[in-house]
Amino acid sequence: MFRQSGLPSLRFLPRSAQWAILSLMSAVLIGGLAAIQLPAAVLLGSMAGAILFAMGDGTLKLGHWPFALAQGVLGCLIARSITPAVLTEITADWPVVLFGVGAVILVSSGLGWLLARRQVLPGTTAIWGSAPGAASAMMLMAEAHGADVRLVAVMLYVRVVLVALAASVVARIWGLPEGAATAAAPWFPPVAPWDLAATLVVALAGAALGRVSRIPAGPLLLPMVLAALLQGFGLLDVVLPPWLLAASYTLVGWSIGLRFNRPILMYVARALPRLAASTMLLIAFCGAFAALLTQLVGLDPLTAYLATSPGGLDSVAIIAASSQADLAFIMAMQTARFLVVLAISPALARFTASKLKIPSQTV
Repeated sequence: MFRQSGLPSLRFLPRSAQWAILSLMSAVLIGGLAAIQLPAAVLLGSMAGAILFAMGDGTLKLGHWPFALAQGVLGCLIARSITPAVLTEITADWPVVLFGVGAVILVSSGLGWLLARRQVLPGTTAIWGSAPGAASAMMLMAEAHGADVRLVAVMLYVRVVLVALAASVVARIWGLPEGAATAAAPWFPPVAPWDLAATLVVALAGAALGRVSRIPAGPLLLPMVLAALLQGFGLLDVVLPPWLLAASYTLVGWSIGLRFNRPILMYVARALPRLAASTMLLIAFCGAFAALLTQLVGLDPLTAYLATSPGGLDSVAIIAASSQADLAFIMAMQTARFLVVLAISPALARFTASKLKIPSQTV
């Protein structure tokens, strides 16, 4: 991009200057995405900034350890949603939750299978990218199991954006007042120093152990399990201030974005219409299933739709909290599906690869 425009290649600049350019590009994009309230603005903005930087022939790479430590923080973020209250709600409504989770996973897996069979994306990328939820976790686990994390990231976050837009429209129709919005959390809120220190110890020590143990996706999964167990027994209050999450999202976004190149972007552009079509088909199915739930179990339309919405847990939670929807049921359904997706995705990817005789994972 830079060379075609006559500008000098970034590779000839000092590393300090390259880091400054990457940081500035990412900050501008993050600010723009946040201004339009796009979900995952920090991760998407940093990833997009890194992609543009890589197109400019930059030479920066993020090491394995910063990436692993950022995964540890995200593992604790996942654990924070696995609370006793949510687990109690899942147990109380288990028939509806089981039916809802199974139906959405079945359809999303079928779409992933179809995309893999037609070789829209290489290897098992379509299976990981079709997972209904757990976008950041699926992205990291996909790389650990050999899929092309760049394409998985594109597929997952195309869905996150489309799902969030659809959920916002549905909320406007069925219960979210016009102009309602959730106030932005302060970047540096007061936190209990001991709780923050304990969370960081679990995140960083768990990530380090996961890295050296070579467990697939260990830097993400070990901190998640440790934090969830400690939280469940009342031994840990997971504290993750916005500045810490933003730093972790930025490291993950840079790590993935810096791996892009011009051929992979051309490949993505060709596949994007089919990826968007499959996502819209999944959203339509979830809408139909939500309508069925309103008839079978008497849920209000907004609660039913947000509970079955295929991904974008953070944005769904914000919309639910700003409306009259049943937040406890929505979080129970979303969390249950999240946990099932985490558990079965590796086996599903292996099964698909063996049945379709998939030879290659990357472009």
